Amino acid sequence: MRAPSPGLSAEGAETFDPLPSTAGPWSPDAQHGGPPAALLARAVERLPEAGDGRIGRFTVELLGPVPLGPVAATARVVRPGRSVQLAAAQLHDVARDRVVATAAAWLFPRTAGPGGDPGPLPHTPADGSAHPRPQAWHGGYLDAIEWRWIHGGLERPGSGVVWMRAPALVVGEPTSPVQRLLACVDSASGASAALDVREWGFLNTELSVHVLREPIGDWLCLDAETTLADGSVGVATSSVYDERGLVARSAQALLVVPRRAGS
Repeated sequence: MRAPSPGLSAEGAETFDPLPSTAGPWSPDAQHGGPPAALLARAVERLPEAGDGRIGRFTVELLGPVPLGPVAATARVVRPGRSVQLAAAQLHDVARDRVVATAAAWLFPRTAGPGGDPGPLPHTPADGSAHPRPQAWHGGYLDAIEWRWIHGGLERPGSGVVWMRAPALVVGEPTSPVQRLLACVDSASGASAALDVREWGFLNTELSVHVLREPIGDWLCLDAETTLADGSVGVATSSVYDERGLVARSAQALLVVPRRAGS
């Protein structure tokens, strides 16, 4: 079963009108972190200076809720170079005229290296199972993604292993491998929720992804874990795989707070 709707529809060169399928689990009025991260990666990849480079590290800072209203993405190279380049991107809330997310991306050359794939996982999406969405979470993004759980679940506290398939990021446009990766990897904190989502919120303030190689195919697997202490800070980490093997590792800083009654 395919996701019911694509991620974002374009209005002009760099301005986008988010669809309801981008809404996050905490509120129907704010986007999940995956689509904005992927949109910022798209802006970087479309830079003329990017040329034949590829994103090797991508860090997103979430400065506030990303609305389900028009947003505009821009990017520029801030550190040019013959071997590696550093690009920066911003996502603007058009209605409120403010920056809601920024990204920094290191671009690496597409050259052959000495390493090799560690080998595929012992399971595929066909081995996973679909779980119903937790009633405490909103739909939108969670309903648009195809989930095939190997271990854990959004409704089960603890670590999680899940295959994910995201819909198209922009209507009528192919989604690049790194855009597809970023649309999914922000879900590590939810896939490994360490607390009851009816009582606690755990919102990520940033996302850092080290991309070892670009993923192949539509499906990605997150092997995710959340670590908590006795304060308001948590850390969600994941190893990300395609059906060939490891493609990336990620980390997110989480704000851990009690949920208000009715939220």
